[in-house]
Amino acid sequence: MGPTKHGHDHAATEGWAVRATEALADAGYRRGGARASLIGLLDAQHCALSAAEIEEALRGGGGVARPVARASIYRILEELEGLKLVTRVEVGQGLARFEAAREEGHHHHMVCDACGTVIPFEDPALERAIQRLARRVTFTVAEHDVVLHGACGECAG
Repeated sequence: MGPTKHGHDHAATEGWAVRATEALADAGYRRGGARASLIGLLDAQHCALSAAEIEEALRGGGGVARPVARASIYRILEELEGLKLVTRVEVGQGLARFEAAREEGHHHHMVCDACGTVIPFEDPALERAIQRLARRVTFTVAEHDVVLHGACGECAG
């Protein structure tokens, strides 16, 4: 995955890794190489990865490499999700992707049902519409993720 089109504030990105590490320690989880590697990888991503992609990235290099078993990856993701530090993005067909839950740069996802490409997008008008809907039906939205399914430009063309 390449760099985000939207860019990220480096200090804010760095803050997520520190916050995640501290939250895990406060919750009683031991600091370990597998957790540190996974947090480092998620911290460097601009969008969600599947568990298989995380495993491959941790095995394959890119400066963050430290092989981590798939079972450990799922366990650590579950720990991070339980502490609301990771967001699970259900992309359909029983598949899920995971990304750092950041306070800034909230985005949603478009999923190509043909090739599986996941494209992040931000839309302030959509965020306002969700807030208006919540006010209209008197509902407090704690969190939300919009996943649009269809075909990417290459598959539709």
